[in-house]
Amino acid sequence: MTDRSRRPSSVRVPSSSGPRRGVAAVAVLAAALAVGGTLPASAAQAPDSPSVSGSGPRDAVRRGLESLVRDEGHPAALASTVGRDGRTRNYTAGVADLRTGAKVPVDGQVRVGSNTKAFTATVVLQLVGEGRVGLDSPIEDYLPGLVRGEGIDGGRITVRHLLQHTSGLPNYTDYMMAEYAGETSRHTYYQPRTLLDTAFAHKALFAPGSAWAYSNTNYVLAGLLIEKVTGRPVAEQITRRVIDRIGLRHTYFPGVGEEDIRGAHPRGYHAQRPGDRLEDITRLDPSWGWAAGQMVSTPGDLNRFFSALVGGKLLRSAELAEMRTTVAVPDGTGLGPGVRFGLGLTSTPLTCGGLAWGHGGTIHGYATRNAVTDDGRAAAVAVTSLGNGTPDSPDPAQALVDAALCR
Repeated sequence: MTDRSRRPSSVRVPSSSGPRRGVAAVAVLAAALAVGGTLPASAAQAPDSPSVSGSGPRDAVRRGLESLVRDEGHPAALASTVGRDGRTRNYTAGVADLRTGAKVPVDGQVRVGSNTKAFTATVVLQLVGEGRVGLDSPIEDYLPGLVRGEGIDGGRITVRHLLQHTSGLPNYTDYMMAEYAGETSRHTYYQPRTLLDTAFAHKALFAPGSAWAYSNTNYVLAGLLIEKVTGRPVAEQITRRVIDRIGLRHTYFPGVGEEDIRGAHPRGYHAQRPGDRLEDITRLDPSWGWAAGQMVSTPGDLNRFFSALVGGKLLRSAELAEMRTTVAVPDGTGLGPGVRFGLGLTSTPLTCGGLAWGHGGTIHGYATRNAVTDDGRAAAVAVTSLGNGTPDSPDPAQALVDAALCR
């Protein structure tokens, strides 16, 4: 299927946001949930010689993981790939725990941040296919009286605007994440309505449909939409309609108050400021991300999910075509050249030609970059600390995804 284009009259992104270090930096660190750079670890923290395990020869993926640990300062890096031959390969580098030096679990669980948005968008589009949600209906029809503020009118913002980040709604993480990594805030439980209160205290960024700006607020509303239409919790709907349907054995939506990661996982690390020592931030309450960024998965499960999604196993052809209808993303967002945004899905041009589809995610302690192709190739890379690069600087983990898909 080709990448159809829908372009708003102008494209803009606020200075403090941008996916991938926007779907990354927007949703975590003073806003981040999707793809970013790296935080350097001190020489005492980073392993001197990265250990890399996995099947196959010492290929580009193995060398890339070594570089993510050795040169970019991540304590650990994990990857899972599906090649042109259909074979799955898993790789690890570094250490799972800086204190003990424990080995990195192969295909270990990590927090996947804004990849959650693709799961949420999938459920919304399933409801569209069932005739229960209108893609171009205003969110006011489903959540009356909720979406209000200076320049904000739920009667003018459609479900499509929410899923494609063309709503103009302020991004709540721009106003609450600077202090989140503190010992108290990271263990705070946030209700979805509290997140919306933070967003709607600020004026709209632009008129709905006139521009593009990444906002986690859009997907909190999408989660509430799912709950209103189905009468059931969003976590249950994602689990039943997506996770269980395609057999993702290591993927889940954490429960209310759940702060630990259930399965085998590397520890996640965070530095409060560039140059500070990395501290273990594995245990935290991810409720501030909710339907925009709360989930846990593995590189292998992310490949299975996006392959099933793009392969038509989760959506009817009409809704999948809508999901793959993209708008341009401005430069300076950290997504890279040529990236376009669909409905919870991005298209990325590959250096070897063609497009790859995915999302990516970042949350304190973990960053994931991933993409799949229409012919069955897939690659997902996870690292266990965030980045301090600028939105314009290259993303080594994303480059490694491209290398894995193009090898």
